[in-house]
Amino acid sequence: MSMWSRIREDVLVAFERDPAARSTLEVILCYPGIHALLMHRVAHSLWLRGARLPARLLSAFARFLTGVEIHPGARIGRRVFIDHGMGVVVGETAEIGNDVLIYQGVSLGGTSLTKGKRHPTIEDYVVIGLGSTVLGPVTVGRHSRVGAGSVVVASVPPHSTVVGVPGRIVSEAAAHSAEGVPLLSLEHGQLPDPLVRTINGLAQQVARLEREVSELRDGQAAEGEAEPPPGEDPTALAAVKRS
Repeated sequence: MSMWSRIREDVLVAFERDPAARSTLEVILCYPGIHALLMHRVAHSLWLRGARLPARLLSAFARFLTGVEIHPGARIGRRVFIDHGMGVVVGETAEIGNDVLIYQGVSLGGTSLTKGKRHPTIEDYVVIGLGSTVLGPVTVGRHSRVGAGSVVVASVPPHSTVVGVPGRIVSEAAAHSAEGVPLLSLEHGQLPDPLVRTINGLAQQVARLEREVSELRDGQAAEGEAEPPPGEDPTALAAVKRS
């Protein structure tokens, strides 16, 4: 596929990912995520041809213009959509598959000073929520979702939902997208919170233990009233109480 065909796909995918898109001209002129991707396509082509300095200069200009920093060495697939775009950072050895949706403030960063693979691999049909961070040479599997504000530091299997800091897998059966089907919205308000779920479980366990302790105390008190201590005359005790 030619570079122009990929650029055309980058523009048209905005209509699938953003209900606010109204016309092709509007997308071309007003979407910084599209601008960043278009310039990255050119910068990456220069990078592969060995024109490293011009590629870096174009990347720096794209960051100045859009607020999106994509290293020209990063590999980005087809129909990727960066929504809003401000604050997105993609490292040199990052790899992004096809039909990926990235919200603003996402970082695909490295955790090593080595020259090898040190940035994440994002597979097809992944949704990365706003403000999320994926660090190191980890892989986020196909059809996975990363909740807003999450920090992913370990590989994620396909069809997973990850939330929290550090990221925890709360579901491995995500069905938000399928081959050939447009991505559905990432409903952040419906994502489970593993910390809240754990705290609620502990609270329920403490309440159950408190009920059991209360029942034991009530039972012991009832037994104490019904049965006087050994060696004592119940009639004499009653007389003492009346006096």
